[in-house]
Amino acid sequence: MKTSLKPGLSFAKTVTVDEARCIGFMGKEGMVYATPKMVSDVEYTCRDFLLEYLDAGEDSVGTQVLIDHLAATPLGLEVSIEIKIVEVDRRKIKFEFSVKDPVEEAGRGTHTRFVVESAKRRERLAAKRAKAGLT
Repeated sequence: MKTSLKPGLSFAKTVTVDEARCIGFMGKEGMVYATPKMVSDVEYTCRDFLLEYLDAGEDSVGTQVLIDHLAATPLGLEVSIEIKIVEVDRRKIKFEFSVKDPVEEAGRGTHTRFVVESAKRRERLAAKRAKAGLT
């Protein structure tokens, strides 16, 4: 992990709320940005941002998401996902985030990620699969 990774760093990404990001149980006219998809978009935004601050062989995994889904965002609108690092504690990185559509803030919260060594992570997962009989 590079020493340039510090609290205060921020980034924003825009995504379009397409059908794959929507929950559709209220019919086509009621399709809105689904909370699990919002969480996924926040996680990927944070992970992709962190990659430029990690060393070769490192990646990060999500360990916590606290989210308030504040407003419905209809199918077809764009949202801006704004992230900011608020804490770096060794390998633990905590972000604050806000998700805004053109009309209002749709979501906000915090997301914590942990920097891992990719090779060690793969070894642990292989051992767990073997222990569970999935080899």
